[in-house]
Amino acid sequence: QVQLVESGGGLVQAGGSLRLSCAASGRTFSNYAMGWFRQAPGKEREFVAAIISSDGSTDYAHSVKGRFTISRDNAKNTVYLQMNSLKPEDTALYYCAIANGYYSIIYYSVPVKYDYWGQGTQVTVSS
Repeated sequence: QVQLVESGGGLVQAGGSLRLSCAASGRTFSNYAMGWFRQAPGKEREFVAAIISSDGSTDYAHSVKGRFTISRDNAKNTVYLQMNSLKPEDTALYYCAIANGYYSIIYYSVPVKYDYWGQGTQVTVSS
């Protein structure tokens, strides 16, 4: 049984930073890409960032590029999302997900490329 558990969310002022973590179990973590998505109230789930394991390639949504950094520690079965220069529009429930196959990095921006999701961690950025 694959399990993903996010942590690290919270309330932060605009301009601040948070680091999200996602601990994975039940699958050979190092073999699969990992992604972060977010969903704000009344909006659809949107892609934030992805990282593949083979060469560490990453991809980011335009809205977070230059502010967020995705990384992974295969020894700890954990993926991270460092979020800097946070804005009120970053407020959302953040989910991590593990990929269901092997694709080029550009294809990991769509939810259908993932088959297991965490429960989410809330990030709230005040203005």
